[in-house]
Amino acid sequence: MFADRGRIGLVLMGGGARAAYQVGVLDALREILEQAGWPAHRNPYPIICGTSAGAINAAVFAAGCADHAATVRAMVRTWSTLHAGDVYRTDVGGALGNAAHWLGALTMGWIVRTRPRSLFDNSPLVALLGRLVDPQRIAARLQRADLLALAVTTSSYTSGQHVTYYQADPPVAPWSRMQRVACAAPISIEHLLASSAIPFVFPAVPLALDGRCEFFGDGSMRQLAPISPAIRLGADRVLVIGAGQLEPGTPRSPHTGSQFLYPSLAQIAGHSLASIFLDGLVSDIERLTRINQTLQLIPPARRACSPLRPIEVLAITPSRRLDAMAAGLSGSLPWPVRTLLRITGATERRSAGLLSYLLFEPVYTARLIALGRDDTLARRADVLRFFGREQQPE
Repeated sequence: MFADRGRIGLVLMGGGARAAYQVGVLDALREILEQAGWPAHRNPYPIICGTSAGAINAAVFAAGCADHAATVRAMVRTWSTLHAGDVYRTDVGGALGNAAHWLGALTMGWIVRTRPRSLFDNSPLVALLGRLVDPQRIAARLQRADLLALAVTTSSYTSGQHVTYYQADPPVAPWSRMQRVACAAPISIEHLLASSAIPFVFPAVPLALDGRCEFFGDGSMRQLAPISPAIRLGADRVLVIGAGQLEPGTPRSPHTGSQFLYPSLAQIAGHSLASIFLDGLVSDIERLTRINQTLQLIPPARRACSPLRPIEVLAITPSRRLDAMAAGLSGSLPWPVRTLLRITGATERRSAGLLSYLLFEPVYTARLIALGRDDTLARRADVLRFFGREQQPE
């Protein structure tokens, strides 16, 4: 039997191709819950929040949450067979053409008539999302109470605000914090494209905000409190699935040698992306842990008068460095993309950080799915405790 310990919020972080790890975690969670007798008709995650590629996974799951087990299996099949060409153009014109446009704008800006928008053209992703996500099914899941809320986060290049777009039933009042706002809106393909628009890599997307149009990019930028939307939407416990290691300090790269080498462009880009995608989650978990510890020191009578409440968090993150897993696998990419990455230095082992976000190929994503499963199955006891599985008498 599972004890009712309140509503669970699922938070899926960003990370480009690294988000395949999340699907492995969800698949292992499905297996653990099925074996423990979780009701097949009951969605384990009534509140779902996603950022960047995690927003795409969140929307796909939300649309199919009425049969969550089948939906997770379908997500595993999708990620296991995904190719870079399903996400961004890998042909000569789409890959090298865009790069040439960038270079031309930098060196001969007075000749280039149009400004380059991104390093890659992600128009294939639009078609992929059209096949994977039906916004009407999300609305139906909310109306039938299979789902309470879905939220995706974005970052406005226009105003500098970090924006959470959410769809909830029953309705939830919008909220606002310093540089962070929430806006109720039906989640669309455009919201997912905006949330997953990795800076410089994919183009910004126009969205409506407060009656005006602004341009938005990846929601991981300026994301100071990634767990907050789930709590605001009513979660009592939060399950966070990350796409990078959460260890004390900064794990040392296994590709760091004694030779003094100036960092390549790809190495700098990978380091920047890591700070965008990972640092906010670490800080938010630490902050939430401190709040929980402080609340335990307050007498129950006084705690009841406070708007603060303890929030249990279970974070499942990779046990291995995902950039190290991507190193040496650039050969699986089409040659135009491989050529472009070689120019930036991304094919070098020491610079595999950037590659790990763009390597949408089965040779990499299948390994991430397997790692996600292994990491989660190794924490079976923690998972069952989090979901309120009552211990059977011996």
